[in-house]
Amino acid sequence: MKIVGIHEAKKHLSKLIEDARNGVPFIIAKAGKPLVKVVAVSAPPKAKARRLGFLRGQILVPADFDSMGSPEIEPMFKTGK
Repeated sequence: MKIVGIHEAKKHLSKLIEDARNGVPFIIAKAGKPLVKVVAVSAPPKAKARRLGFLRGQILVPADFDSMGSPEIEPMFKTGK
């Protein structure tokens, strides 16, 4: 594994990061002593995009949808059950 000094890392940071992204990790050292290891972070897979309207034309919403079941449901709220 490649070991670079802090000064060299500052000078060539863009190149070193690109190398790490391509699977070549490196170690940054100070006075010859390893301090940190730089490796690429694996990005989580993108979530599949949700498609709006994908069932358009396949589902029928009744005209009385907002009031469906009212006779059965309303008494439950009035009696406290």
